Amino acid sequence: MLKKILVIFPMLFVFLSGQSVLADAQQKRQAKRIHDRLTGVPPTDAVLTTMESLLATDSSGKSAAAEALKDPAFYNVTLKNFVAPWTNEEQTVFTPLNDYTATVIGMIRDDVDFREVLYGDILYTGNNQPAYSNSNNQHYEALEALGPIAGDLSDSNILQAQTQSAVTGLDASATAGVLTSRAAARAFFYLGTNRAMLRFTLINHLCTDLEPLKDNTRVPDHVHQDVSRSPGGDSRIYLNSCVGCHAGMDGMMGAFANYNLGFNADANGNIIEDSAQLVYTPGVVQNKFLQNENNFKPGHVTIDDSWINYWRNGQNALLGWSAGYPGLNLDAKGNATGNGAKALGRELANSTAFAQCQVKKVFKTVCLREPGDTADRTEVDTITTDFRAGGYKMKQVFRDVAAYCKGS
Repeated sequence: MLKKILVIFPMLFVFLSGQSVLADAQQKRQAKRIHDRLTGVPPTDAVLTTMESLLATDSSGKSAAAEALKDPAFYNVTLKNFVAPWTNEEQTVFTPLNDYTATVIGMIRDDVDFREVLYGDILYTGNNQPAYSNSNNQHYEALEALGPIAGDLSDSNILQAQTQSAVTGLDASATAGVLTSRAAARAFFYLGTNRAMLRFTLINHLCTDLEPLKDNTRVPDHVHQDVSRSPGGDSRIYLNSCVGCHAGMDGMMGAFANYNLGFNADANGNIIEDSAQLVYTPGVVQNKFLQNENNFKPGHVTIDDSWINYWRNGQNALLGWSAGYPGLNLDAKGNATGNGAKALGRELANSTAFAQCQVKKVFKTVCLREPGDTADRTEVDTITTDFRAGGYKMKQVFRDVAAYCKGS
């Protein structure tokens, strides 16, 4: 009997040791994967050891992910590439650092309520020269050129929080987060009718486009004069297609009626293309809102910056519009109304779709895929709920998504 015990004991020791080795290997793999996905660079030995220890005591992976988020590469590489496509119509990452991108990075770093990205009087600038300019991007290009040490975006002494109104001179009531940044104005207020600003805000911040929102049952009383009611001589095209987008979109676009994109001119009166800048004229509707009025004279004429959200009713109620937040105004039929870009930004940012969109974008960035099966969708819902309950902190979303996709 004693001989059997002596044989079994070392076998048991070897088995348990093997289990321990397997657990250690798993924690190492998970730690490295979390760090790689969040930062794009391998962890140092010291950081890897710390993350392994955290995984040993917190198997959810959230503590280890929080440790990885301390790496400056998360801000200087991952977040820059995460945000850059939002700042241009081409949706390309190959664009210089600008005030839109820098502001989003700063807000995430400082755990600012992320809803303010669409309505806050907020702007992040560097501590470098040349100083911020309303008419060029030299300040941010110089900051980016300093590299990841002198231009470290994770350092609050380098990338600093400001009020947009103080830096740009824009009236505080006219600020609307990144919507009134120079980069956004340059991309989405250029020519046209300012509809692009609404469309790309929906794409970038609610993860939807106009086509999925098409609803022919909405009231068409805000469809502008420039929209033909008989395109190609066939009114059925308007009734069955055009009105579905324009009824909702044109109801909202009045929020941008006082904004435009302006340019400086040289001594000969020639436009300087690189001098694009946001122009805000309070109380004055920009001419672009009144062009092509002969397409349909009885159409809506913009006389101020008021807007109405007809999408609160009908199929687009599924976007999850908030039942109440500071400044919310509802008419007798339950449509939200307001004036200006700040109020519209607040309406959009308080929707469920806004919160879900941020989580879905992070999921794709960190997990390298769209949410797919039931487990993924359930996790996205959980992280979205926690995001809203936790004060809309984006670092929390990155942490939780990375923990979910840590692998086995």
